[in-house]
Amino acid sequence: MGDHPQTHSMRHFTLRAIASRRHVRYYLSAARRARQILLARKRHRWIVAGAALTAMILALTILPAWATLQREHAMQGPRMQLALPVPSLAPGQIDAPGQELAWQQATAQPGQSLADLFKQQGLSATELQRALDADHGKSDLARIRPGQRFEFLRGANAELLAMRYERNDAQRVTLQFHGDRAAETLQPLVLERRTRIAHGMITDSLFDAGSHAGMSNAMVLELARVFGYDIDFAQDLRVGDSFAVVYDSVYRDGEYLRPGTIIAAEFVNRGRRYTAFRYTQPDGNVAYYSEDGRPMRKSFLRTPVDFTRISSRFSVARLHPVLGRMRAHKGVDYAAPQGTPIYAAGDGVVQFKGWENGYGNFVLIRHNKDISTAYGHMSRFVSTLRKGERVRQGQVIGYVGMTGLATGPHLHYEFRVDGKQRDPLTVTLPKPSPLPAAQLVAFHRVIAPMLAQIDQAHGRTIRLASTR
Repeated sequence: MGDHPQTHSMRHFTLRAIASRRHVRYYLSAARRARQILLARKRHRWIVAGAALTAMILALTILPAWATLQREHAMQGPRMQLALPVPSLAPGQIDAPGQELAWQQATAQPGQSLADLFKQQGLSATELQRALDADHGKSDLARIRPGQRFEFLRGANAELLAMRYERNDAQRVTLQFHGDRAAETLQPLVLERRTRIAHGMITDSLFDAGSHAGMSNAMVLELARVFGYDIDFAQDLRVGDSFAVVYDSVYRDGEYLRPGTIIAAEFVNRGRRYTAFRYTQPDGNVAYYSEDGRPMRKSFLRTPVDFTRISSRFSVARLHPVLGRMRAHKGVDYAAPQGTPIYAAGDGVVQFKGWENGYGNFVLIRHNKDISTAYGHMSRFVSTLRKGERVRQGQVIGYVGMTGLATGPHLHYEFRVDGKQRDPLTVTLPKPSPLPAAQLVAFHRVIAPMLAQIDQAHGRTIRLASTR
């Protein structure tokens, strides 16, 4: 018996409904599984990110703390301390293993100090003080001279490892720094003195004649200084005057270092012969003496200032440039730039220092019971000069000016004998006493070969053997 159509339809509907529910449950289940998978993946990513963040936090906090604990543990553990002395160095040797060493050289310019050189090298004030402390003032580094050379050795971090310089002509110093300590190494430098003989004749000037004879300007100035007590090279030099000089020059490592000294000299001025010989007395005093054993250094300087010209000479009557009338001029006026140093003409005692009508700033020095010298128109006195003070020949007492009745900067100089002015350019100066008789014999024995060398110099110039 067949099914009723309505019954068939209901069964069909029921089956479709059951199938639909099953499909819905299937898709809902699939959707839930897909959502679970997505959530699982998100949780995995968050876990990984969290783990990385945690690791970073641990690295920034736990590891430094661990390192600190390790350092504290190491500091608390037993240690052995060794007192290691600074190693002694051979001359020029530097203890800096594993580093490429390159000395940097600096030369002092006029007006520069060691602090300036350190600053140029990028070195600190602390390193400068360490160098000064290490030297202990033995090299006078606080007052370096123009042309003086210094060398610096720097480390990998630009720190100062060492410095070297010349303490004097015969000694080089190397300072090597180890923390707060410094090791000093001294290297002796061998000096060589080469003796020469020069001969010249005046045709133009002393410097020109000296240059033609092979002498440096410094040695020509030394020649003028030696004979400066007897010859006024600004006024007395004549064409035809001649000289012969035995002198030496200082060499080091085969290179010229500096001028040496005059050993012996002869100068013929206006037909008169003068001689000078360097001689060391038994007490070690070194000075120049004439052939008869008298000191070249006279009791008085002929001119107590480095002047440019004589602006007015000694005269019983001249037209005064300020007053405009005739009056005596009982001294010599030496024109010189404002501020030029003025020297005491001889040993003596300051009898007056102050203002004097006409003279302006004025100094009077008494040398003995008969002789005194006077100095006028000074711009100022040496600050330490006092009345009653004893001064030495060549000591600076003041400076050129134009105080008082003066039309330009100059020194008015007077030479007084028993209170009366004498012409400083022509007055006979007292001769110094010769060497004692016992020394005179030794003196003549010493200068005999020098005289022979001067005799050889006439007409030719020869070079003698070098001496060390």
